[in-house]
Amino acid sequence: MIKVEDWAEIRRLHRSEGMPIKAIARRLGISKNTVKRALAADEPPKYQRAGRGSIVDAVESQVRDLLAEFPDMPATVIAERIGWERSMTVLKDRIRVLRPQYRPADPASRTAYQAGELAQCDLWFPPAKVPVGAGQQASPPVLVMVSGYSRWMMARMLPSRAAGDLFAGMWALLRMLGAVPRSLVWDNEGAIGQWRGGRPVLTAEASAFRGTLGIGIVQCRPADPEAKGLVERANEYLETSFMPGRSFTSPGDFNAQLDGWLAHRANVRHHRRLGCRPADRIVADMAAMVPLPPVAPVVGWRTATRLARDHYVRVASNDYSVHPSAIGRLVEVVADLEQVRVTCGGQAVATHRRCWAVHQTITDPAHAQAAAQMRRLRLQTPRPPAETEVEQRRLADYDTLLGIDSTRTDVEGAA
Repeated sequence: MIKVEDWAEIRRLHRSEGMPIKAIARRLGISKNTVKRALAADEPPKYQRAGRGSIVDAVESQVRDLLAEFPDMPATVIAERIGWERSMTVLKDRIRVLRPQYRPADPASRTAYQAGELAQCDLWFPPAKVPVGAGQQASPPVLVMVSGYSRWMMARMLPSRAAGDLFAGMWALLRMLGAVPRSLVWDNEGAIGQWRGGRPVLTAEASAFRGTLGIGIVQCRPADPEAKGLVERANEYLETSFMPGRSFTSPGDFNAQLDGWLAHRANVRHHRRLGCRPADRIVADMAAMVPLPPVAPVVGWRTATRLARDHYVRVASNDYSVHPSAIGRLVEVVADLEQVRVTCGGQAVATHRRCWAVHQTITDPAHAQAAAQMRRLRLQTPRPPAETEVEQRRLADYDTLLGIDSTRTDVEGAA
């Protein structure tokens, strides 16, 4: 067998130099037949060692007979049936090669998404602690949405996974996109719904949200992560490409860095599966989506309560002060991802920045000053004297109560 260098030189001399076979053989000191075989071979010569056989060859026919009748028979059972007492490794390797010949083919279906068809959603919990205020650090959830057709990725950190924050985050991302996919795919997140009696059941908040947008919400079956593989891979991509080497000073800083990374990295990278970038497909994807509704859906935290004397309202374990002029009156509390607003009779009586820490009391200095002034005025105002009329009983009423005859006593005294 000649070397690859000799094979290449033979073909060069014959094809490029036009040298005849006899001259090539004489020049390289090899036979003419070797030159002829080199010119006839289209590929370089390869050394292949002759097979020495295997100890499994003697029982291969028995293995084939068993697999023909029982394609899924475990290798350990096959070894027992054929009386195999030697290495299990070589037997399992041969069974692994033979089994596909007897097992029916099970081709996987290739999922294709139409433009505007759906977006997969999930909550990702970053493996890092973010300062959230009041000396606390936490790992708040990040809402991740990936469009099926364009693979356009959107994400935002939320204060919590409660329904008020989850749907507010979804609306914020969809409003930023400028259109709504026809379906949103979710797993059994508590704020979305769950499976009951073999059927998916949405929460009231989820039904109201999808009704306002005019879309559908698809709930995956339990223990079926492949149903939303796009967003699962996006979560892994965030952990391996976005998180390493980063530090954050606040949730706002986290979202700012995340927005920049999505715009300049994630959505402009080349997808091997698509053969293009998400930015190249997003225009066609949005054109097939549902337009934003004319009226925004009702999202966030919304409660109505009568303001107590301590003039504070609670939102997600935190207390926010309200102007004391609304004490005893009905107030409406509305909180989104950024602010907490309280109104009374259509007038704003409190506006606070949303606190991401837990179990905190947030007080507006103006509210505290107004409450102190109202207390001073109440103490300084003199109270009018009590003018309550009290009935005076006759002494004879007490004699009657004690069983004393007052008339007889008067007569005996006179005698």
